[in-house]
Order: sequence, then C-alpha cells, then structure tokens
Amino acid sequence: MIRINLLPHRVEKRRQRRHQFYAVSGLMIVLGALIGFVVHAVYEGYIDSQRERNNFLKAEIASLDRDIAEIRRLRGQIDAMLSRKQVIESLQTTRAETVHLFNELAHRMPDGVYLKSIQQNGRRVTLVGYAQSNARVSHLMRNLESSPFLELPVLVEAKAARLDARRVSEFTLGIGIRQPSAEVTEAAAGGATGATQ
Repeated sequence: MIRINLLPHRVEKRRQRRHQFYAVSGLMIVLGALIGFVVHAVYEGYIDSQRERNNFLKAEIASLDRDIAEIRRLRGQIDAMLSRKQVIESLQTTRAETVHLFNELAHRMPDGVYLKSIQQNGRRVTLVGYAQSNARVSHLMRNLESSPFLELPVLVEAKAARLDARRVSEFTLGIGIRQPSAEVTEAAAGGATGATQ
C-alpha cells in the first residue's frame, strides 16, 4: 500500500485560499469605500443644489415681502384717497343744502312765527322760535311737511313764554332733510361746473 502525503498540498491550497480571501476582502473593502464615497458625493451634490435653491427662494421671498409691504402701503394710500374723495363727494352733494334749507324755511314760514335759532346735526335740523299761538306752530308744521326738501316735522316742546311784555308760545321743532335724488345731485354738479367755466 502506497501512502501519499497530501499535507503540503493541502497547506498550500489553504494558504492560497486565505490569500485569495484577503485579496477579495480587501477588494470588497476598497469597493465598499469607493461606493460609499460616490454615494456621499452624490448626496452632497444634491444637498448643495438644494441649499442653492433654498437661498434663491429665501431671496425671492424677501423680495416678495418687500413688494407686499409696498402694496399694503399703496393700498393704505388708496383707501385714504378714497375716503377723502367720498368726503368731497358728500360735501359736493350737500353744499347747496343750507341754501335750500333757508330758502324752504323762508317760503314755508307763516306770519306770526319767528325763529330764534337753527341747529343742524347730520340730516336733522332743530328749530327754536316763538309763535303768536300754538295754531301758528301747527300751521308751520303743515307747511314744512308739504315741502319737497324737508320731511318728518316733530314738535319737541311748546311752552308759554313772555317776549317784550307779550305772551307768546316758545317752541322747539325737529325736521329732517330729504336725501337729494340723483337728478338733483347731477343738476347741482352741472350747475357748479357751469359756474366755474
């Protein structure tokens, strides 16, 4: 029986496998490190580009915030101008109101009635005056009620008083001024522009 010693051959194979294992392991480590570096570089590129986008968006947002602040300021100015315009328009429509009021009072005032004071608060006017009798006050109220410019006469107070040793009736009367119609307003505006030309 022949005996062959295979021990050195096995040791040699084992050593080759070990070298091969170390080489493959080293190669895998290098390959893993290379893949890790590439992935890290790619992600770093994504992060940098996202940072650039974020910085661009922040700059655009700051610009838009400035624009919004400017728009708000302009809107405030527009609102202030519109409120001024409305005040001017309301003054334009009511500028002849006092003339109409005095004209109507002069035409509607019956004999024996004298006014002591006239006070206007918005569209309400308070008349304080003297009349020879309460019947004259009633006649004044009827005349004011028939006026196209005045409305809702209300007797607030009527009391007996003495004026220059005569017995009279002192009265307080409230009346409303009718809102002018669009035609009257346009006619007044047309008359104003015609007067200025």
